Amino acid sequence: MFHAFVKQRDAFFDNAKYLAIVLVAMGHSWEPLKGDSRVLEGLYTVVYAFHMPAFIIISGYFSRGFDMRPDKLRRLITGVAVPYLVFETAYPLFKRFVDGDPQQEISLLDPWYLTWFLVALFVWRLTTPVWKLVRHPLPLALGIAMLASASPEIGDDLDLQRVLQFLPFFVLGLALRAEHFHLVRRRSVRIASVPVFAAALAVGWWAVPRMNTAWFYRRDAAQELGAPWWAGPVMTLALFGCSLLLTACFFAWVPRRRMWFTALGAGTLYGYLLHGFLIKGGDYLGWFDPRALHTPLGGVLVTVLAAAAVTLLCTPPVRRAFRCVMEPRMAWAFRLDAGELAREREREQERGERRESRESREKVSA
Repeated sequence: MFHAFVKQRDAFFDNAKYLAIVLVAMGHSWEPLKGDSRVLEGLYTVVYAFHMPAFIIISGYFSRGFDMRPDKLRRLITGVAVPYLVFETAYPLFKRFVDGDPQQEISLLDPWYLTWFLVALFVWRLTTPVWKLVRHPLPLALGIAMLASASPEIGDDLDLQRVLQFLPFFVLGLALRAEHFHLVRRRSVRIASVPVFAAALAVGWWAVPRMNTAWFYRRDAAQELGAPWWAGPVMTLALFGCSLLLTACFFAWVPRRRMWFTALGAGTLYGYLLHGFLIKGGDYLGWFDPRALHTPLGGVLVTVLAAAAVTLLCTPPVRRAFRCVMEPRMAWAFRLDAGELAREREREQERGERRESRESREKVSA
């Protein structure tokens, strides 16, 4: 899902995905604490302005080659739809048993906590051929997001508000090329990003008592947030601009070379879906209740622990343990088409020829 199926992985994108998932986990760990700290609330607002847009842009960039070929569709089902079914069932069950809430329902139509992104990615990727076909995809996607933000009747099924309001970032990723990422990685952009982030933090602190943070979640229409309908399209455009600016600044500081965490970028799906059990479990069991954690030092400790936990969840041992539900092969569920059958026969023939060649060399050497 979050990783590219390519032979040569680009360290920049793996670094970006790892750093983005760390920000996601940190942001979730701040939720139980931010009510006691205006500084933490402001930092939370700034992070939420760009961490998911950055993730979605990368997802769009690596979806450029998606078409309706059977192998691509199978990968979409096994890498996105199946994990959604598994975790959309697992999270409510977790709440039932850990939080002691036997009434918690399991509904595949109502994404729970983190699973909305899998629904969104499934829909976005399926529509990729359409976005590659139309003449002006980004303005069209922005128009759809603006209309959604003023349409409360869309409802909560499959979290379609988020699917539609975050859509422009995915479409932007589809339109980007490698040279666009090189532009934001220039030294001048890195230098300019420092005052930009400083200004964003100041605005975030100022906005704490004045702005509803729910705007950044993009899961509600304007009317559901107590605003007039026209505020939805206006905020959609404003937030898109702010998110894009901060995302560019984030990309500017992502290392381009291989780092100690680069390999973890291939496992961000695991970190994303699994860290939710730690955050929710901590909330259910009262781990965030001690007053010591609601201090500046406590906030730093929780932040470090969240970053360390999501890092461990991206490591190869965890990926091997959960690959059966995150990336199942499910060969039993699919038929091979004529093209794949031909390619499989070619591979079998090549293996046979290599085996015969090896046996011939062994006979000559004997």
